[in-house]
Amino acid sequence: MINTQPVIVYLGLGSNLGERKINLDRAIDFLSERLKIEQISPIYDTEPIGDKNQPRFLNMVLKVSTRLPADTLLFMVKGIEAKLGRVPIGTPRPIDIDILFYGDQVINKSPQLIVPHPRLSERAFVLVPLADIAPDLVHPVSKKTVRQLLDEVGGKEGVIRWTDLEVKKD
Repeated sequence: MINTQPVIVYLGLGSNLGERKINLDRAIDFLSERLKIEQISPIYDTEPIGDKNQPRFLNMVLKVSTRLPADTLLFMVKGIEAKLGRVPIGTPRPIDIDILFYGDQVINKSPQLIVPHPRLSERAFVLVPLADIAPDLVHPVSKKTVRQLLDEVGGKEGVIRWTDLEVKKD
């Protein structure tokens, strides 16, 4: 069932395989066909989590509005990942799209659909770009703002604004 009122959703996007920036751009293009893009964070070059023997990621966060229910939204983003060459298991990957927040709702329908994202507060590569566009957004479970979560997380030194990185190369 389609929501009568739009819901504000935050999506985390990441890519570490192939043309990372092009992958992000293509994902945004596909997302914009079904969602209203409200805001786009800067892009960050980030260290991989877990398996360090893989390329660095480009990560960003989108603020979108949609009338799609959360499970339909999840189905849609998984379809976009598949269109862009993502296989369900493994890394590296051309694109990864995670639902970070779906309004102020707490959703736990399946292992694939847990919102807010269960590891959000542990991931500087998500919190840094999220804080750029929504520092005062309140996590509905912890009741902390994104800014507070960012202050508490480790690993921020591995999150480098991509445009800054590109300028340094010249």
